[in-house]
Amino acid sequence: MGHQIMDFLIPAFDIVVVALNFLSIIVLIWGVVISGYDFIRSELLHEDHVRAARHNNFIRNFLGSYILLSLEILIAADIIESIINPTMEDILRLAAVVVIRTVISYFLHREIQDALDDEEHNLEQARRKSRKTSKG
Repeated sequence: MGHQIMDFLIPAFDIVVVALNFLSIIVLIWGVVISGYDFIRSELLHEDHVRAARHNNFIRNFLGSYILLSLEILIAADIIESIINPTMEDILRLAAVVVIRTVISYFLHREIQDALDDEEHNLEQARRKSRKTSKG
């Protein structure tokens, strides 16, 4: 009975895996398009290169968040695919892919968090400088 149900559901799960892979590509392309648009707009509008560089860091972090989301969707698709096709080769391939993607995700997340912390620190310093200037 269980095999009959799985035989019926496997084509549906295959469609889900393909849909998740497609969604991952869409998320990645969408992030690249938005980031590219923001970069071009930033380059055309900012005359101050320091402000442009800061904005470019923001754009890079924004793109990194889309890359992370895309990687997580791919991991979910790989997990589903390994569950429906549990050969040893698929499991080993999944393990390797998950390790590689997890390492990439970890470092991308850490870089994004460091950049956000730096930006928050810069804003706090600007507020302090503003307060000192207004008091003095």
